[in-house]
Amino acid sequence: MIRAYRSALLAVAICLSGSLLSAETRPINADQSTLTVFVYKSGLFSAFADNHTVKAPVASGSISDQAPLSVELTVHSSALRVLDPDLSADKRADVQARMLSADVLDVARFPEITFASTAIEPSGAGRWTVTGRLTIHGQTRSTTFPVTLANGRYHGEVAIKQRDFGIEPIRIACGAVKVKDELKVQFDIVK
Repeated sequence: MIRAYRSALLAVAICLSGSLLSAETRPINADQSTLTVFVYKSGLFSAFADNHTVKAPVASGSISDQAPLSVELTVHSSALRVLDPDLSADKRADVQARMLSADVLDVARFPEITFASTAIEPSGAGRWTVTGRLTIHGQTRSTTFPVTLANGRYHGEVAIKQRDFGIEPIRIACGAVKVKDELKVQFDIVK
């Protein structure tokens, strides 16, 4: 009888702890969360090239703002869209096609961009330093960046290098016009 009672208490404790853990981690609002990438030109004839702004919705993710703090995000590579309103529709379509092709993101082989935190340290009211594993183009690298929370939205920005993820920056005319290796990535995550 005592043994059965202990087993029942253990089962209840396991169920409660599981429900408490799942209550701490919540899905993000994927309908309103976005990732924006800023791509810059360089080279001798860069005046004839364009900077690019690329945006994608965050496909899925979860966040825990209770100990242990954590965040996980997934973006579908094929959902990245070149915005560049100053480009003609044809040129924008060319940039879009090249970005998704095997020359850059190779979305057929690497359909997802993911991030999973490994450490989150508070750095003031509504501010954190986040470290985690960023995977792009099948390559995973550790990255650290600041995050702020305002009006239920987490904002942050990080600089990454394409070569760190196995992507050779685009070069045209023997490098007279090229894309910089370093990109700026901003995110806006809604709880």
